[in-house]
Amino acid sequence: MEWLSKLSQPAKTAGRHLLMCLPLWLLIVVDLSAGVLVAPTAVFLSEMDRTGRMMVQNPSDSPKEITVYLSFGIPESDSLGEVSVRLIDSAITDPRSAVDWIRVFPRKLTLAPHDKQTIRFIARPPKGLPDGEYWARIVVRSEEGAAAIPSATESDGITTTINMVMQTAISLKYRTGNLISKIEVVDTRIETHESQIDALIDMINRGNVSYLGLLKTRLVDADRVEIASHQMDLAVYRNLLRRVSLPLPEDGGFKKPYRLEVSITSEGRRDIQSELIVPGNKIDYSMVID
Repeated sequence: MEWLSKLSQPAKTAGRHLLMCLPLWLLIVVDLSAGVLVAPTAVFLSEMDRTGRMMVQNPSDSPKEITVYLSFGIPESDSLGEVSVRLIDSAITDPRSAVDWIRVFPRKLTLAPHDKQTIRFIARPPKGLPDGEYWARIVVRSEEGAAAIPSATESDGITTTINMVMQTAISLKYRTGNLISKIEVVDTRIETHESQIDALIDMINRGNVSYLGLLKTRLVDADRVEIASHQMDLAVYRNLLRRVSLPLPEDGGFKKPYRLEVSITSEGRRDIQSELIVPGNKIDYSMVID
């Protein structure tokens, strides 16, 4: 799936903050930490169809208070190749933000046990919008009932009441006009360690949509016998640095020099329907590991 992020967001409670640590990559149906189920994990709108929908389901035996709203955030990487999405809820200045002109219905609801609800999205873009893709994050918050927890540091009978809030954020994309999906690798750096190599692959988006695809790497020996391989989903909105770690063999059964083979393609994603991915360029290259 796309960098369809299930994000860590602090949830304010009565006198406390709860940090829900959630994985960044999602499956076809998002299990909101046993709170609610959300599907699909990406919503696509366009000038041809400005409406979209998402299903929220409560699989538990207790009612859930659900809030749905839009934020802005795209996958960004640090100098180590670690990727995260930081949500921005106000003062959004990014020209690719669709937050201000996407409407959500309903925004708040209560789901009975094992019930489900369709959430609808309607795009009302401004006139003269340049060709390309515009982005938002659909934030779904599931709130449990209040629970009283005894305080161990105060006298007997003193309790603290908290509300457990769980949250996820999935991508919403609005597309208009001529769409171009193109990526460029601007640098690849290799770090060799005793038991593995790390490849830091620096990419930049040269199109006007997010590049969705796969990043595949293989470590082979001088006879092109495979030593190790790795594959990851890829979503490049502007520029992105990804770190890939591949194990080095412990014995001398492989011929040196080793070679790293890299392949980037917009084909092969299993979490998003192929017709929803804008076809992009393919990149293949290799480099010798000293």
